[in-house]
Parts: sequence; C-alpha cells; structure tokens
Amino acid sequence: MNPDQPDPPAGDPQPGVSVDLRTEAAELLELHWRPEGFTMPNQATYPWQWLWDSCFHALVWARLGDARALTEIEKLFTFQTAAGFVPHMNYLPDPDAAIEVWGRSGASTITQPPMYGHAIAELVRGGVEVGDATLAAAERGLRFLFEHRRRSASGLIELVHPWESGCDDSARWDAAMDAPWTRERWREHKWHLVSTVITDDDGGAIANDEFRIASVGFNALIAFNALELASVTGSEWLSAQANDLAARISARWDAELRTWVDDGDLASTTGQVRTVDAHFALLVDPDRSHTSVGLADLVDPSAFGAAHGPAGIHRSEPTRDPRTYWRGPAWPQMSYLLWAAASRLGDDHVAASIATSLIAGAQASGWAEFWEPDTGEGLGAIPQSWATVALLVV
Repeated sequence: MNPDQPDPPAGDPQPGVSVDLRTEAAELLELHWRPEGFTMPNQATYPWQWLWDSCFHALVWARLGDARALTEIEKLFTFQTAAGFVPHMNYLPDPDAAIEVWGRSGASTITQPPMYGHAIAELVRGGVEVGDATLAAAERGLRFLFEHRRRSASGLIELVHPWESGCDDSARWDAAMDAPWTRERWREHKWHLVSTVITDDDGGAIANDEFRIASVGFNALIAFNALELASVTGSEWLSAQANDLAARISARWDAELRTWVDDGDLASTTGQVRTVDAHFALLVDPDRSHTSVGLADLVDPSAFGAAHGPAGIHRSEPTRDPRTYWRGPAWPQMSYLLWAAASRLGDDHVAASIATSLIAGAQASGWAEFWEPDTGEGLGAIPQSWATVALLVV
C-alpha cells in the first residue's frame, strides 16, 4: 500500500481469489506505480500513462482494496480540454516529451476507448466514493465523442487514427493503404496519419479525412461506457445516446460473416475481417440472435476459441498471424471485456471458458502484453500491467 494513500475500505475485497494470483498482480502493479499518480504499462516500452490501460489498472487496484484505483482514474483527466476531449497519453513527469509529435505539451491529441465509464461504475459499485468533479469530467469526455465524432453515414462515431481503437495494426485497417500490408509499410502509414488528424482549437482530435472509419468495436466500448457511467450518475442524456448507438451497432451485424461490420471508407473491404474486437458489440447489442452466435464463436476452436484466447482474428482469415502484433494473438484486456459481455448476457459457460483461458494466458506468458493464443507464449512487452485483469475474472 502506498503510504500517501488513504486506507482501503474495510472487509475482504477479493473473496475466493487465489493468493498467488493476487500477490503476483499486486507486486506487478506496485513495481510499475509512478509517484505522479498512475501505473506504467511497462517500465521500458510504455513509461507514460495510457488511457484505457489506466482504466484496467484502476479496476485491479480496486479489487486489491487499494485507494490508488481512484487516483489513477483522476489522473486521466489532467490534460482534458475545455471541450471535454480526453487524450490517450499523458506525458508525466516530462510534459514536453512528445511535443514535436503532437504539437501540444503534456498529452497527445488523439484519444482511446473511454473505459473510465466502466471503471468509475465498478468503483462506485464497490463502495468507493468518486467525487463530483471526476464524474463530470468523465461525462464531458463521453459527450465530446458523441457531439464531435458522430460523422459516419450510419450514425456511428469515427476514429481519426488506428491508435485510437487500441487495435493499432488490426487487419480491419489494411485497405487504408494502397499497397499490401507489411509491418514496416503500415508503421510508416500510421505516422503519416498523425499528420492528417484535424483538431479543434484546444488540440482535441475531431476528424481525419484520410482515415474515415467507424469501428464497431470502438463504438461498442463508447456505448458500454456511457451506459455504465449513466448507471451511477443518472444521466438520461448519456443513456439515450448510448442506447441509440447500440441500435446502430446492432444494424451492422452480418449473419453470413457472423460478425459486426465497420462503417466508413473500408466497410466493403477489410472492415469485414473477422476480428475479435468487433465482438465488443456483445456488450451492448440488444438482439439475442446476434449475441448468441457471437458468444459461441468466442469459444469455438474453429473460430476464436483457444486455450489462452480468445484469439485476435478468426482462424479462417488469411491475414491471421497468432504471433504478430494485433494480427491474431490473444490480449488480456480483450479477454476481460469479452468475459464481461458473456457474464452480462448470462452465458456462464462462455464466461467461465474465457476466464480460464485468460488466467492461463496471463500466467503462462509471464504477464505479457499479449500472447500466442494456443501456447500462451508471451509476446510484446513483458511484464505488462494490464495482464493483471486476470485477477478480475476469478
């Protein structure tokens, strides 16, 4: 426990949790904690604060009964703009570390999935008192996305850069280039897309004419987080916006492909690739004929199912590569969200299967950033703090 933090709520915050799993998760978060008030994802590769990473860290801190859960969430809004935009990176303790990239001190000019809605709701449900200022900041962050990014023909919210989705190198973005995908070519294109982001006067990203993509996965996380936040604030506006967005996501279901298809410039091409992030729609799609199929595929070994999965890309997709960044590995934060979806839909079998595979993957990989879904071989940055979400599914 950080001595600068208040004591956690009384009682056992983790009934039934493996002592070893709990101890390892606590030690990893402690190792990566920064005195500025956030958890580094990885000390060498990711030394700054990332938006959705911190939300997952907060959930685990809360499960550990540690008051740093709230501190981490509050720190996310340090560089929020007057319009409500929440950046995907905070550069503390060196605010000018990437000013040449973003043209802005302190933070980036793109965002990431707003997982703070769910994190705040979970903290409140666990008895943590979240201040009015933090609740208001979270609502303004979601309002920004609904009011400034809802530009697609189907009424979905658009990305301005692949980094915003969290799924940086997803096969769903491949047709954004004029040439076949290679890792180096795509890396160069991502840096080019940074230069084409359109921002408002305060540096918040609002559009990108060269990357007009409305990802169903990204939209599902926005709708889910809006509903979660509204559940503790009572915001009727957020609820209405989220439910409308959920209905539009449901309309993107393709029964033949057994997935939800993105809208935007790539809707008829690689926006149809069967990636597991599209199954975030399970969190909000009200149509059980869609969700029953989507849930089944998550644990089907001929689809996404794996011993350490769910895998990032359907096994039948030609672009699948289970060891390459966002081209097929299993990711802990993805598994957690899909477990949450299965749990909320009442499918105990799928939820239990995903929970088992997540715990197995986190431990077999050495708490890696991501891992090979069949073997559990650790990939990316090792250790990575968000792998501790395995503690949440026990």
